[in-house]
Amino acid sequence: MAAPLRIANISGFYGDKPEAAREMLEGGAVDFLTGDYLAELTMLILHKARERKPGTGYAATFLRQLEEILGTALDRGVKIVVNAGGLNPAGMADEVRALGRRLGLAPRVAHLEGDDVLGRLDEFQAKGHDLAHLDRGIALKEADLEPLSANAYLGAFGIVEALRRESDIVICPRVTDASLVVGPTAWHFGWAPNNWDRLAGAVAAGHILECGPQTTGGNYAFFEEIPDLLDPGFPIGEMYEDGSFVITKHPGTGGAVRRGTVTAQLLYEIAEPRYANPDVVARFDTIRLEEDGPDRVRVSGVRGEPRPADWKICLNYVGGYRNTASFGITGLDVEAKARLAEDALFHRLGGREQFDEVDVQLVRVDARAAQTNAEAISTLHVTVKDRDPARVGRAFSNRATEMLLGSFPGVFTLTPPAAAREFGVYWPALVPAEEITAVVVDADGVRTEVPPAKRPDDAAPLDLPPPEIAPPPGGPTRDVPLGTVAGARSGDKGGNANVGLWARNDTAYAWLHSFVTVERFRTLVPEADALEVRRFDFPNLRALNFVVVGLLGEGVASSTRPDPQAKGFGEFLRSRTVPVPVSLLDAVSR
Repeated sequence: MAAPLRIANISGFYGDKPEAAREMLEGGAVDFLTGDYLAELTMLILHKARERKPGTGYAATFLRQLEEILGTALDRGVKIVVNAGGLNPAGMADEVRALGRRLGLAPRVAHLEGDDVLGRLDEFQAKGHDLAHLDRGIALKEADLEPLSANAYLGAFGIVEALRRESDIVICPRVTDASLVVGPTAWHFGWAPNNWDRLAGAVAAGHILECGPQTTGGNYAFFEEIPDLLDPGFPIGEMYEDGSFVITKHPGTGGAVRRGTVTAQLLYEIAEPRYANPDVVARFDTIRLEEDGPDRVRVSGVRGEPRPADWKICLNYVGGYRNTASFGITGLDVEAKARLAEDALFHRLGGREQFDEVDVQLVRVDARAAQTNAEAISTLHVTVKDRDPARVGRAFSNRATEMLLGSFPGVFTLTPPAAAREFGVYWPALVPAEEITAVVVDADGVRTEVPPAKRPDDAAPLDLPPPEIAPPPGGPTRDVPLGTVAGARSGDKGGNANVGLWARNDTAYAWLHSFVTVERFRTLVPEADALEVRRFDFPNLRALNFVVVGLLGEGVASSTRPDPQAKGFGEFLRSRTVPVPVSLLDAVSR
């Protein structure tokens, strides 16, 4: 078997640790640096940046990282693949070349295009592709909106072609997160587009690596078991020719790589076990994990299905304007005080019907258990949205401020008068893959089209045998937090929230699988009771994944929730009290 390819992550989001690139390059031997800078919200942020300063629209923080390492990377032959190109990959490629000239270097820089489909939306609809919202089912033409950006999620073989053209750095636009790892791996080992199982393994690796230190103990449910979590290191994937890989990190860096940390990241922001990417559908229910030494987890057995017929595109549009007034409510009579504040505010504003949307949330604390004044303060958040910024601007927030001397006892505000803020909305849709062609622009300016690989006419899902799950433990129970026996990792996908629950041994998984049904989930999470809840099983990971459709409204940019990306949703679920068999608790405590 060929020597492994070592791929190191240097960014999990736009704004991640700037020193990561230097630390990963200097901390040990690596072959590739890859960085993920884009999320659904980031595309809207980059659009606004480009409006303010034409010619931008890319993740500028990458340039600061690159300035520290470019010479060393070129000397060592370490290649770099990032999606920092955002909405302007050509502009970012030019900036990288200019940086090289300032440093006296001459990197070969390629970039990808073909993801930007904003100008093709009418064409798609004329061909009969209705661009229906993936969760709401509404056709785009029925929505009466004007998209600001529209980008297809490109796959890995544009990156493969760029690397074939001897590129040192590949600047990508909106590719899938996993493609940043799939591309280098497929290029290095010479994989064909129909090597489904090998590609699926690389997709799993990409998903594990994409969020940086979330794989090395960051945001981990059992965080107290992780050493040196003050500054966890970034992960490395040792990729093998057969599609298996090992997740590890540089020696001496903080955090830890364990089966649990890898499991948690695999469950992050997913839905069903069939994890679709442009080049392959990776079956996450076939993944096998095993400890492979200190800070090493081997991942193998990943099966793949032919690429999906349709590819995902992401649209962003302005949903309107919003403003929030927040009031502190201390001590007694919390509901009555909140009711008075809400009624008085809308009386002054001329009624709730003055706005397109009103959201009122009372975040309560148990004042009777408080030991200090601060611990006895509940918060009332009143948010208004409207297409008219004047209606939800100072005209709204000034009225809230006027109540400070004429409302409930102890009233104070947590939000000074403020202008309205524009908010964006995310619209996911599908188009046939054949409508999207990646374009590689190499260091010499040569343009090469990379259409999707042909999908077999007889493509079908894998027929996997049903898993064998042991009977759940029984006997007497004790009421304890669910997190006593289960870890969790949660996140967002548009307006949906997912929370993956996982157990640390087979007995705990047998109980978890039997106990946490959709109906039980609804009792544990009452706010999901009126929403669609989907459960998916991942026996190889000893895990369940729940998707709550619409919990986050229209997505992070427009959500009125205190945690609009559902990052803490899993920890809330772990805090819920449930009856657990004493025999299982005794086994956990040993």
